[in-house]
Order: sequence, then C-alpha cells, then structure tokens
Amino acid sequence: MAETGDIRHDWTIDEIVGVHDQPLLDLVGAANRVHRQYQPPNYVQKASLLSIKTGGCPEDCAYCPQSAHYEVNVGRSPLMPTAEVLALATRARAAGADRFCMGAAWRQVRDGDEFDALLDMVRGVDALGMEACATLGMLTQSQANRLKEAGLTAYNHNLDTGPEFYPKIISTRTYEDRLATLRAVRAAGIQMCCGGIIGMGESVCDRASMLAVLAGFDPHPESVPINALVAVPGTPLGDREPIDSIEFVRMIATTRIVLPAARVRLSAGRSNLSREAQILCMVVGANSVFYGEKLLTTPNATMPEDDALFAALAARQTRAACEP
Repeated sequence: MAETGDIRHDWTIDEIVGVHDQPLLDLVGAANRVHRQYQPPNYVQKASLLSIKTGGCPEDCAYCPQSAHYEVNVGRSPLMPTAEVLALATRARAAGADRFCMGAAWRQVRDGDEFDALLDMVRGVDALGMEACATLGMLTQSQANRLKEAGLTAYNHNLDTGPEFYPKIISTRTYEDRLATLRAVRAAGIQMCCGGIIGMGESVCDRASMLAVLAGFDPHPESVPINALVAVPGTPLGDREPIDSIEFVRMIATTRIVLPAARVRLSAGRSNLSREAQILCMVVGANSVFYGEKLLTTPNATMPEDDALFAALAARQTRAACEP
C-alpha cells in the first residue's frame, strides 16, 4: 500500500479507499509518519474566519444556511466596512491568529466598488503581517491577478465532495465551474485552499474521489480544509446526524497521506469533537484550526475550550529532578 509519503499526482480512487479502510491503528501510524516527514509535529496554526457579507446567496448548496433558497434565520448583511474588518483582524492577531480569512456569500465576485473594497481589506490584512485568505465565490483570471497584487496569500474554493456525488448537493454551479476558479487562482500565483465536507450522505468512494482530484493538481493545494457537516435546520441536509468522530479521524489521516505537504485544516464540525478526538486528528495530520466561536454562520469551539486544548498540546514545564 502506498504510504511512503511520496508526493504523487496519480492516486486512484481504489488506492485511496484502501488507505482509508485499513485497520485504524495502522492508518494512525502511517499518517503520523508522513505528517512528521513533512510538517513540524508540534505546530498547529490558528486561523480566524470572518463573514464579511452574510446571506442571500443565489446558490442552492444543500448544506448552506446562507442560501437564498432556504428558510433559515441567519439574516442578511451587506459587505462590512473595511475599517471594521481590519479592526477585527487586528483583534484576531492579538488573540494569536496568524491567518485571517474573509468570506462573502456571493456566487461570484463582481468588479466595482465592492471588489475594490475587498482589495483594500486584503492590503490591510497583509500590512498587519498576517496571511490573508478570502472565499468570495467564482473568480475571473483578472480578478485573481488583482487579488494577488493586493497581497492575498490564499483563496478558498472548496470542491465539497467528489464529482460523482456533487450534483446531489448543488445544481447552480458545476464541478467544472469550481475547477476553473481554482485554475485561475493557481495561475495568479495565489495559494490554493481547497477541501470538502463529509457527512452529507456521500460514500467513502466519493470522499476518495475528491482527494484524487485534489492530488491531480501540480503542485498540490497548499491548504486542505476538511469539514464535517454542521446540519442546519431549514436546509435540505438539516436532519442528518453528525458523523462519528472516527470517520473524521480517518478522513484527516487519509488526506495527510494523499497530500503530504498540505496544511490540513480541521474545520467545521470540530465543536462536536471531544478534546481527545481533536488531538487524535492532530496526531494523524491536522495542523490548523479556526480559532473563534463562529465559522461564518455556524458554531465553532469556544475560545476557552481552544485555549485549554492548546495548553494540553504545549510542552510541559521544566521540572526539578524527581527525588529518589
């Protein structure tokens, strides 16, 4: 079984399923070896996520409470003022975040005053010395180039799932639409942040298919968020049960093996995991979390809970020698 940590672009779905489905302790060991080969084993990045424009999205993503197609009480708000966004970025930096992600509920970016304001936000976050990330929907090549010039570090545009299952979740945007935006991001020289969601009713083969698509990019995506569905009443997936935590661990571990050099982000759904399950995800390859009590519109682990988590992960204090 291919678990050497080699960076490959030719993974097959069957190979990835084989990695995913092996005995758990074998999978944990293999993923940890690959993780240590490519990543500092004791470093977990804190990233902050802010919804800078909320609700009213014309897309029909079955998991999303911001879709205008569903009756979900998330409210709608226009694009936030630049000064307010940068004040929140400054606060996030003071709390220990070194990546600031800005999300807007749009189908696609449109040129004009709002895009110009976004460019100012990116410049401001970059000036704070933070990694600047945005997720704004579909991009043209020209827009991607302008975001790069403004100092954008990374662009998030998730595939959500494998191409075979995708039409069961979204009808208003094709898989090729998503891939076209990712190609524009890559061509502009912006880091690619791209992952997906598990727990939507997809099979392990669908999860493996998504990872095979991501592995086909050369280079691999620099950042891969793995989300567990947060079921929101009022959306088509609102009555789905949370996935078992071991499924989350298996997906994180498989992602680490297939995409060895990527930063693997333990993203939505983390608030449903115990501290121990989160640590196990980090053992098998997760090395970034969103720090803050909200992920766009869904709950996240609280900051006190995360402070306790990071305290548990920290090196123990130096002690005096134990007496015989």
